[in-house]
Amino acid sequence: MNAPRQRIDQLVGDHALRLSERLQAHRAQLFPPNARKALRKFTSGEVAELLGVKDAYLRKLHLEGKGPSPEIGAGGRRYYSPDDIQALREFLEQGAKVPGTYLPGRRPGDHLQVITVINFKGGSGKTTTAGHLAQKMALDGYKVLAVDLDPQASLSALHGFQPEFDLLDGGTLYDAIRYDDPVPLRDVIQKTYFTNLDIIPGNLDLMEFEHDTPRALAQRDGNLFFTRVGDALATVEGDYDVVVIDCPPQLGFLTMSALSAATAVLVTVHPQMLDVMSMCQFLLMTSNLLGVVAEAGGDMTYDWMRYLVTRYEPGDGPQNQMVSFMRSMFGEHVLNHTVLKSTAISDAGLTKQTLYEVEKNQFTRSTYERAMESLNAVNGEIEELVQQAWGRGHGA
Repeated sequence: MNAPRQRIDQLVGDHALRLSERLQAHRAQLFPPNARKALRKFTSGEVAELLGVKDAYLRKLHLEGKGPSPEIGAGGRRYYSPDDIQALREFLEQGAKVPGTYLPGRRPGDHLQVITVINFKGGSGKTTTAGHLAQKMALDGYKVLAVDLDPQASLSALHGFQPEFDLLDGGTLYDAIRYDDPVPLRDVIQKTYFTNLDIIPGNLDLMEFEHDTPRALAQRDGNLFFTRVGDALATVEGDYDVVVIDCPPQLGFLTMSALSAATAVLVTVHPQMLDVMSMCQFLLMTSNLLGVVAEAGGDMTYDWMRYLVTRYEPGDGPQNQMVSFMRSMFGEHVLNHTVLKSTAISDAGLTKQTLYEVEKNQFTRSTYERAMESLNAVNGEIEELVQQAWGRGHGA
Protein backbone atom coordinates (compact mmCIF):
# COMPACT_ATOMS: atom_id res chain seq x y z
CA MET A 1 0.00 0.00 0.00
CA ASN A 2 1.42 3.36 -1.03
CA ALA A 3 2.18 5.89 1.70
CA PRO A 4 -0.04 9.02 1.60
CA ARG A 5 1.54 11.82 -0.37
CA GLN A 6 2.20 15.16 1.30
CA ARG A 7 1.72 18.63 -0.10
CA ILE A 8 5.16 20.18 -0.32
CA ASP A 9 3.88 23.70 0.45
CA GLN A 10 2.37 22.53 3.73
CA LEU A 11 5.44 20.53 4.69
CA VAL A 12 7.82 23.41 3.95
CA GLY A 13 5.52 25.85 5.75
CA ASP A 14 5.45 23.63 8.82
CA HIS A 15 9.25 23.35 8.82
CA ALA A 16 9.60 27.13 8.43
CA LEU A 17 7.26 27.76 11.37
CA ARG A 18 9.07 25.28 13.63
CA LEU A 19 12.47 26.68 12.67
CA SER A 20 11.34 30.27 13.21
CA GLU A 21 10.03 29.44 16.69
CA ARG A 22 13.26 27.66 17.59
CA LEU A 23 15.34 30.61 16.36
CA GLN A 24 13.19 32.99 18.40
CA ALA A 25 13.78 30.84 21.48
CA HIS A 26 17.50 30.83 20.72
CA ARG A 27 17.51 34.61 20.51
CA ALA A 28 15.61 34.89 23.80
CA GLN A 29 18.37 32.84 25.43
CA LEU A 30 21.08 35.10 24.00
CA PHE A 31 19.33 38.40 24.70
CA PRO A 32 16.58 39.38 27.16
CA PRO A 33 13.04 39.70 25.74
CA ASN A 34 12.36 42.96 23.90
CA ALA A 35 16.04 43.91 24.16
CA ARG A 36 18.38 44.80 21.35
CA LYS A 37 21.92 43.56 21.00
CA ALA A 38 24.56 45.63 22.74
CA LEU A 39 28.22 45.90 21.87
CA ARG A 40 30.88 44.97 24.38
CA LYS A 41 33.40 47.47 25.69
CA PHE A 42 36.90 47.53 24.22
CA THR A 43 40.17 47.29 26.11
CA SER A 44 42.52 50.25 26.00
CA GLY A 45 44.89 48.14 23.90
CA GLU A 46 42.19 47.49 21.30
CA VAL A 47 41.23 51.18 21.27
CA ALA A 48 44.86 52.27 20.89
CA GLU A 49 45.18 49.97 17.86
CA LEU A 50 41.96 51.34 16.34
CA LEU A 51 43.14 54.92 16.79
CA GLY A 52 46.73 54.31 15.75
CA VAL A 53 48.21 55.55 19.04
CA LYS A 54 50.08 54.00 21.96
CA ASP A 55 48.21 52.58 24.93
CA ALA A 56 50.48 54.67 27.16
CA TYR A 57 49.18 57.80 25.41
CA LEU A 58 45.57 56.86 26.24
CA ARG A 59 46.62 56.29 29.85
CA LYS A 60 48.23 59.73 29.89
CA LEU A 61 45.04 61.35 28.55
CA HIS A 62 43.02 59.59 31.24
CA LEU A 63 45.33 60.71 34.04
CA GLU A 64 45.21 64.28 32.75
CA GLY A 65 41.40 64.19 32.61
CA LYS A 66 41.32 64.66 28.84
CA GLY A 67 38.81 62.90 26.63
CA PRO A 68 36.21 60.41 27.87
CA SER A 69 36.83 58.57 31.12
CA PRO A 70 37.20 54.81 30.68
CA GLU A 71 35.62 52.19 32.89
CA ILE A 72 38.21 50.75 35.27
CA GLY A 73 38.03 46.98 35.59
CA ALA A 74 39.86 44.32 37.55
CA GLY A 75 43.58 44.91 37.81
CA GLY A 76 43.17 48.52 36.71
CA ARG A 77 42.37 47.59 33.12
CA ARG A 78 40.67 50.38 31.18
CA TYR A 79 37.64 49.78 28.97
CA TYR A 80 36.01 52.13 26.46
CA SER A 81 32.50 52.00 24.99
CA PRO A 82 31.90 52.57 21.24
CA ASP A 83 30.68 56.09 22.09
CA ASP A 84 33.90 56.67 24.04
CA ILE A 85 35.95 55.64 21.01
CA GLN A 86 34.12 58.16 18.85
CA ALA A 87 34.59 60.85 21.51
CA LEU A 88 38.32 60.07 21.58
CA ARG A 89 38.45 60.42 17.80
CA GLU A 90 36.79 63.84 17.97
CA PHE A 91 39.12 64.96 20.77
CA LEU A 92 42.28 63.78 19.00
CA GLU A 93 41.20 65.22 15.66
CA GLN A 94 41.24 68.72 17.19
CA GLY A 95 45.00 68.49 17.64
CA ALA A 96 45.84 66.41 14.56
CA LYS A 97 48.52 67.80 12.26
CA VAL A 98 46.89 66.11 9.24
CA PRO A 99 43.11 66.59 8.82
CA GLY A 100 41.24 63.31 8.79
CA THR A 101 43.79 61.40 10.87
CA TYR A 102 41.16 60.37 13.41
CA LEU A 103 37.93 61.28 11.55
CA PRO A 104 38.58 59.88 8.06
CA GLY A 105 35.13 60.46 6.58
CA ARG A 106 33.91 62.76 3.84
CA ARG A 107 34.88 66.38 3.49
CA PRO A 108 33.16 69.08 1.41
CA GLY A 109 33.12 67.95 -2.21
CA ASP A 110 33.56 64.23 -1.46
CA HIS A 111 30.82 62.04 -2.91
CA LEU A 112 28.99 59.34 -0.98
CA GLN A 113 30.67 55.95 -1.38
CA VAL A 114 28.15 53.20 -2.16
CA ILE A 115 29.82 49.76 -2.02
CA THR A 116 27.79 46.84 -3.36
CA VAL A 117 28.91 43.38 -2.25
CA ILE A 118 27.83 40.80 -4.82
CA ASN A 119 28.02 37.19 -5.96
CA PHE A 120 25.20 34.86 -6.84
CA LYS A 121 26.77 31.63 -5.60
CA GLY A 122 26.13 30.72 -1.99
CA GLY A 123 29.06 30.19 0.34
CA SER A 124 31.21 32.98 -1.07
CA GLY A 125 31.21 34.88 2.23
CA LYS A 126 29.23 37.81 0.84
CA THR A 127 27.23 38.65 3.97
CA THR A 128 30.16 37.96 6.30
CA THR A 129 32.25 40.35 4.20
CA ALA A 130 29.57 43.06 4.16
CA GLY A 131 28.97 42.82 7.90
CA HIS A 132 32.62 42.96 8.91
CA LEU A 133 33.32 45.80 6.45
CA ALA A 134 30.42 47.94 7.68
CA GLN A 135 31.32 47.41 11.34
CA LYS A 136 35.06 48.03 10.90
CA MET A 137 34.46 51.25 8.97
CA ALA A 138 32.12 52.40 11.75
CA LEU A 139 34.79 51.59 14.37
CA ASP A 140 37.30 53.50 12.26
CA GLY A 141 35.20 56.66 12.42
CA TYR A 142 33.17 56.57 9.19
CA LYS A 143 29.41 57.17 9.26
CA VAL A 144 28.05 53.99 7.70
CA LEU A 145 24.67 52.81 6.42
CA ALA A 146 24.34 49.05 5.90
CA VAL A 147 21.56 47.95 3.54
CA ASP A 148 20.31 44.37 3.58
CA LEU A 149 18.96 43.84 0.08
CA ASP A 150 18.87 40.05 0.42
CA PRO A 151 15.39 38.63 1.17
CA GLN A 152 17.10 35.93 3.25
CA ALA A 153 18.11 38.78 5.61
CA SER A 154 21.35 37.29 6.95
CA LEU A 155 22.92 40.73 7.44
CA SER A 156 19.86 41.75 9.45
CA ALA A 157 20.13 38.62 11.62
CA LEU A 158 23.79 39.42 12.22
CA HIS A 159 22.68 42.74 13.71
CA GLY A 160 19.95 41.35 15.95
CA PHE A 161 16.88 41.40 13.71
CA GLN A 162 14.69 38.35 13.14
CA PRO A 163 12.53 39.52 10.21
CA GLU A 164 9.43 37.38 10.80
CA PHE A 165 9.17 38.80 14.33
CA ASP A 166 10.73 42.28 14.08
CA LEU A 167 9.49 43.45 10.67
CA LEU A 168 5.85 42.45 10.67
CA ASP A 169 4.72 45.79 9.20
CA GLY A 170 7.43 46.26 6.61
CA GLY A 171 10.52 48.30 7.29
CA THR A 172 12.79 47.19 4.43
CA LEU A 173 14.19 49.09 1.47
CA TYR A 174 11.22 47.86 -0.54
CA ASP A 175 9.00 50.35 1.32
CA ALA A 176 11.14 53.21 -0.01
CA ILE A 177 11.55 52.00 -3.61
CA ARG A 178 8.11 50.55 -4.32
CA TYR A 179 6.23 51.96 -7.30
CA ASP A 180 3.08 52.88 -5.35
CA ASP A 181 3.21 55.12 -2.27
CA PRO A 182 6.90 54.76 -1.32
CA VAL A 183 7.84 55.97 2.16
CA PRO A 184 10.81 58.26 2.94
CA LEU A 185 14.01 56.27 3.30
CA ARG A 186 14.59 57.67 6.79
CA ASP A 187 11.45 55.83 7.93
CA VAL A 188 13.11 52.45 7.41
CA ILE A 189 16.59 53.24 8.74
CA GLN A 190 17.32 51.72 12.15
CA LYS A 191 20.09 52.47 14.62
CA THR A 192 22.38 49.60 15.54
CA TYR A 193 24.37 48.97 18.70
CA PHE A 194 27.49 50.14 16.82
CA THR A 195 28.25 53.86 17.09
CA ASN A 196 28.30 55.30 13.53
CA LEU A 197 26.43 52.33 12.01
CA ASP A 198 22.78 52.37 10.90
CA ILE A 199 21.00 49.60 9.01
CA ILE A 200 18.07 49.06 6.69
CA PRO A 201 17.05 45.48 7.47
CA GLY A 202 15.65 43.04 4.94
CA ASN A 203 12.99 40.36 4.72
CA LEU A 204 10.88 38.55 2.12
CA ASP A 205 9.07 41.81 1.24
CA LEU A 206 12.06 42.64 -0.96
CA MET A 207 10.91 39.97 -3.41
CA GLU A 208 7.90 42.16 -4.18
CA PHE A 209 10.20 44.50 -6.13
CA GLU A 210 11.13 41.59 -8.39
CA HIS A 211 7.41 40.96 -8.99
CA ASP A 212 6.37 44.61 -9.33
CA THR A 213 9.05 45.69 -11.80
CA PRO A 214 7.91 43.57 -14.79
CA ARG A 215 4.40 45.02 -14.37
CA ALA A 216 5.83 48.54 -14.20
CA LEU A 217 7.88 47.90 -17.32
CA ALA A 218 4.85 46.50 -19.14
CA GLN A 219 2.90 49.62 -18.20
CA ARG A 220 5.84 51.76 -19.33
CA ASP A 221 6.08 53.33 -15.89
CA GLY A 222 8.10 56.52 -16.16
CA ASN A 223 10.04 55.71 -12.98
CA LEU A 224 12.93 53.60 -14.24
CA PHE A 225 13.55 50.62 -11.97
CA PHE A 226 17.33 50.95 -12.03
CA THR A 227 17.30 54.48 -10.55
CA ARG A 228 15.14 53.68 -7.55
CA VAL A 229 17.82 52.59 -5.05
CA GLY A 230 20.08 55.50 -6.01
CA ASP A 231 17.20 58.00 -5.80
CA ALA A 232 16.29 56.75 -2.32
CA LEU A 233 19.90 56.92 -1.08
CA ALA A 234 20.20 60.46 -2.43
CA THR A 235 17.65 61.60 0.17
CA VAL A 236 20.02 60.69 3.05
CA GLU A 237 23.27 61.33 1.18
CA GLY A 238 24.42 64.01 3.62
CA ASP A 239 24.10 61.72 6.66
CA TYR A 240 26.72 59.13 5.73
CA ASP A 241 30.22 58.65 4.40
CA VAL A 242 29.74 55.10 3.16
CA VAL A 243 26.85 52.80 2.26
CA VAL A 244 27.48 49.04 2.23
CA ILE A 245 24.85 47.02 0.33
CA ASP A 246 24.58 43.26 0.78
CA CYS A 247 22.98 42.23 -2.51
CA PRO A 248 20.85 39.11 -3.02
CA PRO A 249 22.60 36.06 -4.53
CA GLN A 250 20.93 36.58 -7.91
CA LEU A 251 21.08 39.10 -10.71
CA GLY A 252 17.52 40.42 -10.51
CA PHE A 253 16.03 43.90 -10.55
CA LEU A 254 17.12 44.58 -6.96
CA THR A 255 20.76 43.81 -7.71
CA MET A 256 20.72 45.78 -10.96
CA SER A 257 19.24 48.80 -9.19
CA ALA A 258 21.86 48.50 -6.44
CA LEU A 259 24.64 48.27 -9.03
CA SER A 260 23.26 51.37 -10.75
CA ALA A 261 23.45 53.23 -7.43
CA ALA A 262 26.95 51.98 -6.65
CA THR A 263 30.21 53.87 -6.77
CA ALA A 264 32.17 50.67 -6.07
CA VAL A 265 31.69 46.93 -6.52
CA LEU A 266 33.16 44.17 -4.37
CA VAL A 267 32.82 40.62 -5.75
CA THR A 268 33.44 37.87 -3.20
CA VAL A 269 34.98 34.66 -4.56
CA HIS A 270 35.69 31.31 -2.94
CA PRO A 271 38.87 30.07 -4.69
CA GLN A 272 37.60 26.76 -6.06
CA MET A 273 37.08 25.82 -9.70
CA LEU A 274 33.29 25.48 -9.55
CA ASP A 275 32.98 28.84 -7.80
CA VAL A 276 35.23 30.56 -10.34
CA MET A 277 33.27 28.96 -13.20
CA SER A 278 30.05 30.21 -11.61
CA MET A 279 31.56 33.68 -11.28
CA CYS A 280 32.39 33.62 -15.01
CA GLN A 281 28.73 33.10 -15.87
CA PHE A 282 27.76 35.76 -13.34
CA LEU A 283 30.13 38.28 -14.93
CA LEU A 284 28.86 37.52 -18.43
CA MET A 285 25.25 37.97 -17.35
CA THR A 286 26.09 41.12 -15.39
CA SER A 287 27.85 42.67 -18.37
CA ASN A 288 24.96 41.94 -20.72
CA LEU A 289 22.22 43.20 -18.42
CA LEU A 290 24.05 46.30 -17.20
CA GLY A 291 24.93 47.13 -20.79
CA VAL A 292 21.20 47.35 -21.46
CA VAL A 293 20.76 49.55 -18.37
CA ALA A 294 23.60 51.82 -19.55
CA GLU A 295 21.97 52.19 -22.98
CA ALA A 296 18.74 53.17 -21.21
CA GLY A 297 20.55 56.00 -19.41
CA GLY A 298 21.87 54.31 -16.28
CA ASP A 299 25.18 55.49 -14.84
CA MET A 300 27.56 52.54 -14.99
CA THR A 301 30.73 54.39 -14.00
CA TYR A 302 32.53 53.25 -10.84
CA ASP A 303 35.37 54.45 -8.66
CA TRP A 304 36.66 50.90 -8.28
CA MET A 305 35.81 47.23 -8.65
CA ARG A 306 37.66 44.48 -6.82
CA TYR A 307 37.52 40.72 -6.37
CA LEU A 308 37.94 39.52 -2.79
CA VAL A 309 39.15 35.97 -2.16
CA THR A 310 37.24 34.60 0.84
CA ARG A 311 37.37 31.46 2.99
CA TYR A 312 40.96 31.04 1.83
CA GLU A 313 43.11 28.17 3.11
CA PRO A 314 46.79 29.00 2.42
CA GLY A 315 47.84 25.36 2.79
CA ASP A 316 45.41 24.16 0.10
CA GLY A 317 47.32 23.66 -3.16
CA PRO A 318 44.34 23.84 -5.55
CA GLN A 319 43.13 27.03 -3.85
CA ASN A 320 46.56 28.59 -4.28
CA GLN A 321 46.42 27.70 -7.96
CA MET A 322 43.02 29.36 -8.33
CA VAL A 323 44.22 32.51 -6.54
CA SER A 324 47.27 32.69 -8.81
CA PHE A 325 45.02 32.14 -11.83
CA MET A 326 42.74 35.01 -10.78
CA ARG A 327 45.67 37.35 -10.14
CA SER A 328 47.13 36.56 -13.56
CA MET A 329 43.75 37.22 -15.19
CA PHE A 330 42.57 40.30 -13.30
CA GLY A 331 45.76 41.84 -11.91
CA GLU A 332 45.16 44.77 -9.58
CA HIS A 333 41.42 44.11 -9.60
CA VAL A 334 42.03 41.29 -7.10
CA LEU A 335 42.57 42.61 -3.58
CA ASN A 336 46.06 41.93 -2.26
CA HIS A 337 44.72 40.55 1.00
CA THR A 338 42.37 37.60 1.50
CA VAL A 339 39.83 36.58 4.13
CA LEU A 340 41.12 33.39 5.72
CA LYS A 341 38.83 30.49 6.47
CA SER A 342 38.68 30.52 10.27
CA THR A 343 36.82 28.72 13.00
CA ALA A 344 36.87 32.02 14.92
CA ILE A 345 34.69 33.70 12.26
CA SER A 346 32.31 30.75 11.92
CA ASP A 347 32.06 30.21 15.70
CA ALA A 348 31.21 33.90 16.20
CA GLY A 349 28.46 33.46 13.64
CA LEU A 350 26.82 30.78 15.79
CA THR A 351 25.80 33.56 18.20
CA LYS A 352 25.03 35.96 15.32
CA GLN A 353 28.14 38.03 15.94
CA THR A 354 31.13 39.19 13.95
CA LEU A 355 34.73 38.91 15.05
CA TYR A 356 34.63 42.60 16.00
CA GLU A 357 31.90 41.86 18.56
CA VAL A 358 33.12 38.74 20.35
CA GLU A 359 35.60 38.65 23.20
CA LYS A 360 38.97 37.32 22.07
CA ASN A 361 39.24 35.07 25.13
CA GLN A 362 36.56 32.83 23.59
CA PHE A 363 39.17 31.49 21.16
CA THR A 364 42.73 30.33 21.20
CA ARG A 365 44.95 33.36 20.84
CA SER A 366 46.59 32.33 17.56
CA THR A 367 43.26 31.45 15.90
CA TYR A 368 41.71 34.78 16.87
CA GLU A 369 44.72 36.87 15.91
CA ARG A 370 45.15 35.24 12.49
CA ALA A 371 41.49 35.79 11.64
CA MET A 372 41.47 39.36 12.94
CA GLU A 373 44.67 40.23 11.10
CA SER A 374 43.14 38.88 7.89
CA LEU A 375 39.90 40.88 8.26
CA ASN A 376 41.68 44.09 9.25
CA ALA A 377 44.04 43.83 6.29
CA VAL A 378 41.15 43.38 3.83
CA ASN A 379 39.06 46.15 5.34
CA GLY A 380 42.08 48.45 5.51
CA GLU A 381 42.71 47.89 1.81
CA ILE A 382 39.08 48.73 1.01
CA GLU A 383 39.25 51.87 3.17
CA GLU A 384 42.33 52.90 1.20
CA LEU A 385 40.31 52.57 -2.02
CA VAL A 386 37.59 54.77 -0.51
CA GLN A 387 40.16 57.42 0.42
CA GLN A 388 41.66 57.28 -3.09
CA ALA A 389 38.19 57.78 -4.58
CA TRP A 390 38.04 61.00 -2.55
CA GLY A 391 41.36 62.05 -4.02
CA ARG A 392 43.65 61.32 -1.10
CA GLY A 393 45.64 58.54 0.46
CA HIS A 394 44.44 57.16 3.78
CA GLY A 395 44.65 59.86 6.43
CA ALA A 396 45.86 62.51 3.97
